[in-house]
Amino acid sequence: MNRKLRQNGLFFWLFIAPVVIALFMVVVVPLFYGIYYSFTNWDGINPAQFEGITNYINLLSDKGFANALWFTTKFAIVSIVLINAVGLGLALLVTQKLKGNNVLRTIFFMPNLIGGLILGFIWQFVFISGFDALGKAIGVQALQGWLSTTKTGFWGLVILTAWQMSGYIMIIYIAHLESIPEDLIEAAQIDGANVFQRFRHIVFPLVAPAFTVSMFLTLSNSFKLYDQNLSLTGGAPYNSTQMVAMNIYNTAFLENKMAYAQSKAIVFFIIIAIISLTQVYYNKKREVEM
Repeated sequence: MNRKLRQNGLFFWLFIAPVVIALFMVVVVPLFYGIYYSFTNWDGINPAQFEGITNYINLLSDKGFANALWFTTKFAIVSIVLINAVGLGLALLVTQKLKGNNVLRTIFFMPNLIGGLILGFIWQFVFISGFDALGKAIGVQALQGWLSTTKTGFWGLVILTAWQMSGYIMIIYIAHLESIPEDLIEAAQIDGANVFQRFRHIVFPLVAPAFTVSMFLTLSNSFKLYDQNLSLTGGAPYNSTQMVAMNIYNTAFLENKMAYAQSKAIVFFIIIAIISLTQVYYNKKREVEM
């Protein structure tokens, strides 16, 4: 028996070893290298020289990074709410006993299969050419030059991200909705509960674990968004729609300030880690209370 247990343990470690090694080499090692370089003046070409916390001090007065962080935060809040609301709504729709549910699921999920850059260019054409033509046709100037201002550029990014992610989040909600026992719903109907009451007191508490997963995914995706930002607005006008990931990339590869960009990345990593862990903690606590 002990021999069998030892063999199973050996097979377990042999099975996960490639993943652990890859994770260590691709994630852990670069993280520590990044932390080290954030305390230097490395420009990507010349040898790095240790400078202490100079980069972090300079970061406190960097208005460009602060504006990008604030824009990203606003974008993340709106996107999280919208994507989860639309995703749950689509999940409730396709889990009804209607014909063509599988077709609808496929249609709603398809935008998630399109690459971020391609998706950005598609929506750029829609917002610029499509909205411009529609605005001229109906005489509404607000539809013209949709990506030329900070406000409309912000909503353009929100619409693009919601259109892409809602179908993916829908799948998560579907998995939990379909696991709800029908006996509970039927019992509530017999007791006279209406649709809203059944959703509030039965469906919503039982899909609470899906909210934890979905909010974590939408939160991390919204904060690290880069390719859609690049292809849709490029940070224009005047970097007012520039998100943190683009700000860090431009600092590193356009300004050749690798170490300074790395200090931005470390601060950004800490912020996301704190927000994500806090969100998971409170959502898990809410699941228990429900």
